[in-house]
Amino acid sequence: MVVNEPQIIAIAGAGGDLGGRIVKALIKRGARVRAIVRPGMTAADGATLTALGAEIVAVDPADLKAMATAMAGSDCVISALNGLGDVVIDRQGVLLDAAVAAGVPRFIPSDFAADFTKTRPGLNRNFDLRRTFMARADQAPIKVTSILNGAFMDMLGAEMPIIQPGIHRVLYWHDADQLLDFTTKNNVADYTAAAALDPVTPRLLRIAGDSVSVRSMAATLSEVSGQRYRPLWVGSLAMLGAMIGLAKRIAPQADAPFPAWQGMQYMRDQFGGDVQLTPLDNARYPGMTWTSVRQHLAGLKAFQA
Repeated sequence: MVVNEPQIIAIAGAGGDLGGRIVKALIKRGARVRAIVRPGMTAADGATLTALGAEIVAVDPADLKAMATAMAGSDCVISALNGLGDVVIDRQGVLLDAAVAAGVPRFIPSDFAADFTKTRPGLNRNFDLRRTFMARADQAPIKVTSILNGAFMDMLGAEMPIIQPGIHRVLYWHDADQLLDFTTKNNVADYTAAAALDPVTPRLLRIAGDSVSVRSMAATLSEVSGQRYRPLWVGSLAMLGAMIGLAKRIAPQADAPFPAWQGMQYMRDQFGGDVQLTPLDNARYPGMTWTSVRQHLAGLKAFQA
């Protein structure tokens, strides 16, 4: 009787929010997880990963040879790294080169975002960083699969300020009927785990837990909260572009991964429709349960009737 050994999945960024969720999803799917961490990881974070069932390997992120040794025997490497050029391009570049040197067959970069492949360079800093790394990854002798998931649904009603409970309005630019893609971090993590264990993934996988307009979101909020919510137009895309330029001059925060103007760039791209995810690959892995925007909003205390 032949017993199939569980696949070994190496992951960088396991100590982060999304990375930790991916580790949990991988172990749930029966994978052996090798968490590649920096030597300075705190004991608490290490204990959390160990408790999940991950093997921890501390490696200098700039040491390509040591990184390749840590990855040896892995079936796939996942990057859940997040940051600016020094992380998305430089550190992730070492990760990619190490995966190639170790003979790992598959690589999933940290491209978790809206469909930046459809946007013009120079309009969104974070998209530009991912586009630059994508060009590099496409030249590497390794199978690369990017997972695009729109905006994280977890930010809706929190860091993403389009919902204004104080005035019962949902803000929008340009078009209240433009569809916006949202996916929870748990859904992204579960899908990423499934893709990491899949030897025949395509170059791009596009997923969305839900695609809704501001108009439909306002109707949903009215139902779940018992208060009437309405869409509120706050400007055109050109006006939003001007606001982005002003914000970059007043508070450049060039070293911050997510300054206010970066969030505004995402809003412009989403409401412009350029980054809408289509076609969707949600059905590729049967058995997944996708969280809808309605379910998410109904679960937030701020909107419970």
